[in-house]
Amino acid sequence: MVGAAFQTISVSQEFCWRKGSCSVDFATVGGLVFGLIVVIFAIGAGGDFSQFVNVQGFVIVIGGTFAATMIKFPIGSFFKAIPVGLWIAVSTQGLNPIELINQSMEFSKQARQDQRRLLVIEDSLNKVNDSLFRKGLQLCCDGFDQRYIRDMLNQEVDQAIMRQEMSYKIFFSIAESAPAFGMFGTLVGLIQMLSALDDPTQIGKGLAVALLTTMYGVVISYLFALPIAEKLDQKAREDQTNRVLMIECICLIQEMKNPTQMWDFLESYLPQKLRRKTEDNEMSEDKKETTADA
Repeated sequence: MVGAAFQTISVSQEFCWRKGSCSVDFATVGGLVFGLIVVIFAIGAGGDFSQFVNVQGFVIVIGGTFAATMIKFPIGSFFKAIPVGLWIAVSTQGLNPIELINQSMEFSKQARQDQRRLLVIEDSLNKVNDSLFRKGLQLCCDGFDQRYIRDMLNQEVDQAIMRQEMSYKIFFSIAESAPAFGMFGTLVGLIQMLSALDDPTQIGKGLAVALLTTMYGVVISYLFALPIAEKLDQKAREDQTNRVLMIECICLIQEMKNPTQMWDFLESYLPQKLRRKTEDNEMSEDKKETTADA
């Protein structure tokens, strides 16, 4: 049992807290699709689409951006972070804090009422989808003290946060480098154009490289890399808060706290809108009970 508790969290599970499956983040996908439609319309409405395709400019921007990013980060992290970051950005994988608190209160209630105490939770471990939550519950069942449990889970959280930050930093680096290499391509195109003033047929080629590389850099940075980096940062912050909530839930289960005390303590981790919603529901139920008594 102890061995099972120390299984590492997979890359996909680090960001998928609530269920075994993840849903699509329609805001991210819709924004990317709409942005591409706008770019394609702007290009296609003014003339021939092939006029905006320049292999030399594309190689300068893409090659230079990837080269600069690979210099900054380990090669293994670079190739892992891009697909993982894209998957995280376009999927909704957040923890439902209300669901977690209710489940934790139920586990604590079972432990308080059953003679086996915390061992009764072991019967329900296979129903827990989240790996970190399951690991913490297993540590409780195995009899470890709260300080050890907290240290082990915090170590897992710290490692996961580092991997999340790596994805964010890589996409932010791409967002920084793309416009810079677009400007580099512009300089290359201008030099080519000025060096061929005696040959009018080469002026257009150099000017095309100068303008298109800037366009490529702007599109890659501000439509793709920077929005994804900001989305990853936002989700990482939410994920970190949820991880802290989960650790507190596990520690309160280990103490076999009264469910009412658990709710009073854990409510502070809920977003304000969820607190108001919960309070409104409780007030509504109180009114129904009062009406029934009358």
